[in-house]
Amino acid sequence: MEERYDHIAVEEKWQARWQEQDLYRTRTTPGRPKYYPLEMFPYPSGDVHMGHARNYTIGDVVARYYFMQGYNVLHPMGFDAFGQPAEQAAVKRHTHPATWTYECIANMRRQLRRLGFSYDWDREVVSCSPDYYRWGQWFFLKFLERGLAYRKAAPVNWCPTCEIVLANEEVAGGGCWRCGQPVVKQEREQWWFRITDYAQRLLEDLDLLTEWPERVKVMQSNWIGRSEGVEFSLPLADGSESFAVYTTRPDTVFGITYVVLAPEHPLVDRITTPEQRQAVADLRAQAAARSTIERTSAETEKRGAFTGAYAINPMNGERVPIWVADYVLLEYGTGAIMAVPAHDQRDFEFAKRYGLEIRVVIQPEGASLDPATMTEAYVDPGVQVNSGPFDGMPNGRAWFAIAEYMEQHGIGKRTVNYRLRDWLISRQRYWGAPIPVVYCDRCGMVPVPEDQLPVVLPEDIPFTGDPSTMLAETPSFVNTTCPTCGGRARRETDTMAQWIESCWYFLRYASPHEDRAPFTREEVEYWLPVDNYIGGIEHAVMHLLYSRFFVKVMYDMGMVSFPEPFRSYFPQGMVLKDGAVMSKSLGNVVPPEEIIGRYGADTLRTFLMFMAPPEAEADWSATGVEGTYRFLVRVWRLVTGFAGEYDPDWAGGVLTDASGPAGRLRRKTHQTIRKVGSDIARMHLNTAISAMMELSNEMAAARSQPLDDSLRAVLSEATESLVKLLHPFAPHLTEELWQRLGHDESVYLAPWPAYDEEVAKEPEITLVVQVNGKVRDRLTAAADTSEEMLRELALSSERAAPYLEGKTVRQVIVVPGKLVNIVVG
Repeated sequence: MEERYDHIAVEEKWQARWQEQDLYRTRTTPGRPKYYPLEMFPYPSGDVHMGHARNYTIGDVVARYYFMQGYNVLHPMGFDAFGQPAEQAAVKRHTHPATWTYECIANMRRQLRRLGFSYDWDREVVSCSPDYYRWGQWFFLKFLERGLAYRKAAPVNWCPTCEIVLANEEVAGGGCWRCGQPVVKQEREQWWFRITDYAQRLLEDLDLLTEWPERVKVMQSNWIGRSEGVEFSLPLADGSESFAVYTTRPDTVFGITYVVLAPEHPLVDRITTPEQRQAVADLRAQAAARSTIERTSAETEKRGAFTGAYAINPMNGERVPIWVADYVLLEYGTGAIMAVPAHDQRDFEFAKRYGLEIRVVIQPEGASLDPATMTEAYVDPGVQVNSGPFDGMPNGRAWFAIAEYMEQHGIGKRTVNYRLRDWLISRQRYWGAPIPVVYCDRCGMVPVPEDQLPVVLPEDIPFTGDPSTMLAETPSFVNTTCPTCGGRARRETDTMAQWIESCWYFLRYASPHEDRAPFTREEVEYWLPVDNYIGGIEHAVMHLLYSRFFVKVMYDMGMVSFPEPFRSYFPQGMVLKDGAVMSKSLGNVVPPEEIIGRYGADTLRTFLMFMAPPEAEADWSATGVEGTYRFLVRVWRLVTGFAGEYDPDWAGGVLTDASGPAGRLRRKTHQTIRKVGSDIARMHLNTAISAMMELSNEMAAARSQPLDDSLRAVLSEATESLVKLLHPFAPHLTEELWQRLGHDESVYLAPWPAYDEEVAKEPEITLVVQVNGKVRDRLTAAADTSEEMLRELALSSERAAPYLEGKTVRQVIVVPGKLVNIVVG
């Protein structure tokens, strides 16, 4: 009787055996090249969801493939374990974040093992472990030494719901990236990293990332936001003082009809007249309730208030009103802008709303703009008008001429500005790495000496009440002695953003047990940069940008020899159900363990790779899962049914007829080996599975034929090859089948199958001949016929000739190996 495929027994057997054999411990065999694939480590929420399963299966397929190709492979896993969600879960469950986090880690580790991933668990990194965050604190001190860490008061993004400060990158659509609630501005003293010192290098080095998706590089470039312009001063009309503005459009400076200050600008209080104080105060309150994203969004209605004061345009001496508006940010440029409503859309909308003057200073050639009838700002090239000595110049040339005039006359200077702001790293919460500084009444702020690290987060305190005040209200943590004078001191009670610990974890994997440094230089130089980094595109301007910054600082410190951490980045698509992202609130979650129990981990893994290209969104399909399971059952039956006939010495078999069943199967086998290897390397994982399905069909057809020595040898080769090719996708099933074929060693340790290009070639092709897209003939040609010869064959076709007679051949389109389309007119 045919043996049933018992996926539960097979998977439990091989997971236990892999663990006993320590099969996936990282090997560094001399003479082999290295490959470091890495999936972004998860936040330990307690359950592996379908997005995790897809992401990690992609990485596991790649890791297994390169190992079988003869590479030394580093494939680790860890947990990004600090952060706000653990605190929220702890409060909700009346437990401690550490208890909750480590329970979640244990559960997720179990689930990841059940999915059969080839992780070297001996290299696991958990960011909330003092052995790890000790080195995050060490990096903080190094940044402090280099002037890259500092403390200052500034308007910050405050989430009233989570009661924490957020970096600009953590504000999504005006809301907190975690809870989604609206974010407001508050003035607070915080710790910052001076990432702006690296803005230009972060921008320029995007050119080094030739294997990154262009859209991700564009996202980072836009976030860094380099602009070239002119900074110049406008004196107040009363002559008391002046203020600076920055513009990227000096060619429009004669079109200034008003200027705008950010609501937070320190000049506002000094210049606002008594009659305007209430209007300005109301505007400032409204702006404080809006996030940076909302205030600068093109879709948001702009609000403003007149201060009652005036400034002087230094280029023409005109007196212009000074307004306050919410669309100007203190942290961008100088916190003040010149407003040219005729040539800037935001200024145009603002001027229309408040009835301010619109003056045209650039006219399109052959047209004349009338401010009274304009419906939008004119931002295209044109000729200068109303611009004094620069009238008649093309505005592109006037840009430089006016900038040069400003510099020569001491009005302003050319400068470069960036949208990127310094990185806010302070968090008002408990569950994070303590910032390693103390405050002494005598010595001021004092860094904790390196030999006193880590500053351990106290975990033996009751977790009740507000997490944002826990450290401040814990005397045993707060009260300490000054490392400099020995007097009484107070510890910093803000903790570091969890992003700090995820900025360098990929380096720690190279030597996770090193206790004298963050990592061993020799190991990092061998394994890094990461060869293929796999994770969600939502991290494009947070985690990826921060990690690049960290590695550049390490590069400058001489800790690493490479300026970029990730050679290639692959953003996987999300898993949807009924067109929406799986979420508990929508009730459309499909738990991976439910599918594993019913169909097996191998079915889930293979389906997740087959359902769509891995970079694309994919909609969950129950029928698709069943179809994938049937494919694996077919492979089980093919291999177990043939195992008794399998010849391990198939290479010595004689192929007598290349055009018969054996010849066709052998050709298909070598074509499949070529395609699957190429597709995995190119991350075309869904088409790799399609190719294996086709091979299994060809094998089933061959099995229906009488079994002679030649067919037995070819089937043996096909069977062995299919098991190896399928292994990265379905490791448990293929281990069992490999053993059934008589092999003692794991299929993971077997070499990837090789293909012969000559064998893989099709001996001949059928060439379709079309005339204006309609089929007129079919010809037979050798598979390696050149495009020129295919063209001649088509033009010489007797069946196509009547459709060419008396007409002019406009174009001949050749699709090699398939068709020739003759376009006539």
